[in-house]
Amino acid sequence: MTSLRKETESEAGLAADDLQETWRILTTEDRLEAFLDLPRAEAEDFFLDLSARDQYELISAMPVAQRRSWMRLLPPDDAVDVVQEAEEHAERYELLALLDEQTKNEVTALLAYAEDDAGGLMTPSYARVRPDVSVDEAIAYLRRQGRDRLEHVNYVYVLDADQRLLGIVSFRDLFTAAPSRTVRDIMSADIVSAQEDTDQEALGQLFAQHDLQAIPVVDAEGRMKGIVTVDDIVDVLQEEATEDIQKIGGTEALDAPYLEVTFSEMLKKRVVWLAVLFVGESLTAIAMGRFEDEIAKAVVLTLFIPLIISSGGNSGSQASTLVIRAMALGEVTLSDWWRVVSREIIQGFSMGAILAVLGFLRVVAWQSAFHSYGEHYVRVAIAVSLSVVGVVMFGTMVGSMLPFILKRIGLDPASASAPFVATLVDVTGIVIYFTFASLLLRGVLL
Repeated sequence: MTSLRKETESEAGLAADDLQETWRILTTEDRLEAFLDLPRAEAEDFFLDLSARDQYELISAMPVAQRRSWMRLLPPDDAVDVVQEAEEHAERYELLALLDEQTKNEVTALLAYAEDDAGGLMTPSYARVRPDVSVDEAIAYLRRQGRDRLEHVNYVYVLDADQRLLGIVSFRDLFTAAPSRTVRDIMSADIVSAQEDTDQEALGQLFAQHDLQAIPVVDAEGRMKGIVTVDDIVDVLQEEATEDIQKIGGTEALDAPYLEVTFSEMLKKRVVWLAVLFVGESLTAIAMGRFEDEIAKAVVLTLFIPLIISSGGNSGSQASTLVIRAMALGEVTLSDWWRVVSREIIQGFSMGAILAVLGFLRVVAWQSAFHSYGEHYVRVAIAVSLSVVGVVMFGTMVGSMLPFILKRIGLDPASASAPFVATLVDVTGIVIYFTFASLLLRGVLL
């Protein structure tokens, strides 16, 4: 009998694993059917691991009679995420109506906060005690609290009668302290906390700097409103990193997984930036038209245009990517702009000099092998080399400055995408190149 039970449990486990692997390719109807076939305990674990979007779609597809138990399985902060997935007000009201009265009130209060602020990420379920109770009394009280759903049980928060946060104590310190001591005696008043309107990126930096598992959220008067746990902020940081990467790639941030975004929505998010870049690149044609006479007299100059402008675009993209990421990690702030820009100018000069040597050797080698560039190839090589230095320096300068400028005017620094920086540098690269060529080749080829 025991072996039969183990075999049945194993098959159920495999079914859950298989469902997780194939989840993305199943239709909503197939997902629901497979989900409802799971044993209840495994189904609960599976459900809690789903994204808020998938939880919402699953609950919406369920028969009305089954929705209540699954909605009530969610802690308040996760229930908020599911409710926010519903676009229509009536649908949100129906989801809220599935909750018990206490949780409904907590979720309604959390919905008042912005999604990307600490208040929108926190949960009101946390362990709390008064400072003047004894350790024994605190443990007994926390045992009663533990019967309710507590989001985090590693820390106990010490509050006064007005719910102001006075200190924090770990469960370990609480259980190892002498029973007769008071909570005030063993608590730590050195508290890392966040305001209700603290942005999720700043909140993520707090977690990273202090290596915490939970951070209390307080209002302007210091009253505790809830806690944000590290598992919540990990999801947020993943979303932030995904958005930044998508923006750096030259698209608007996607609101759903790649395969779930509709064709029209994907087209809209990608074509806008492409159109802007297309118009920007038309300036390159205008710049080349300005030097039409030089090009007509020395066609050989056109051979090096892709080489030069791509060097500037690549260096600018490198600089912008490095600065954007440093900003996201809190390594660089607006006050550091001159240190960053001056550093990148020196880096640009050094990298440009290395590329210039390679460019010069390349022209000389090709001339020796194929006689491609005429008798004035040395001057052409010098023009190419100097242009590479100038363009790479300009690229690193623009790439490093643009994120600071965007942040200063209140825009997302990640909007300084690699294609955008490359487009800016392309136009300038043409001007720099033909300026050097005119100075070095006037009276010879021009």
